[in-house]
Amino acid sequence: MTYQHILVAIDLSEECHPVMLRAQALAQASHARLSLVHVVEPMAMAFGGDVPMDLSMLQQQQFDQARERLNTFAGRYDELTADNRHLVYGQPRQEIHRLASEQGCDLVVVGSHGRHGLALLLGSTANDVLHGAPCDVLAVRLKKPE
Repeated sequence: MTYQHILVAIDLSEECHPVMLRAQALAQASHARLSLVHVVEPMAMAFGGDVPMDLSMLQQQQFDQARERLNTFAGRYDELTADNRHLVYGQPRQEIHRLASEQGCDLVVVGSHGRHGLALLLGSTANDVLHGAPCDVLAVRLKKPE
């Protein structure tokens, strides 16, 4: 089976490059379109004493920094034009599923640390994306830092 449109979900860490390289190789082999997504998660409500704090400015700064980092990351890959870079706000699982459906993606590629024990019980983004995905999901194993 060949893929037509591959969505790569990244967290903008340096560990994302092996994930992108694997997706790039798959896209080239099947002549598929390649898109990239990063999800900015909402900040939890914080309180300063008894007075709720307005986090909207911090959230906007976080979003702006993520956009800059996404563009820097994507700039290393010629096929990732501005049209196929997506920066969205929300819960990763839901937003990745939504975008994959909207864009007609038939494969989502994510990185996975292959956690065990307590970390496995708590779940991971890769595991979340797998469950309920509208298409195939490839979890690329990331090497543990030495």
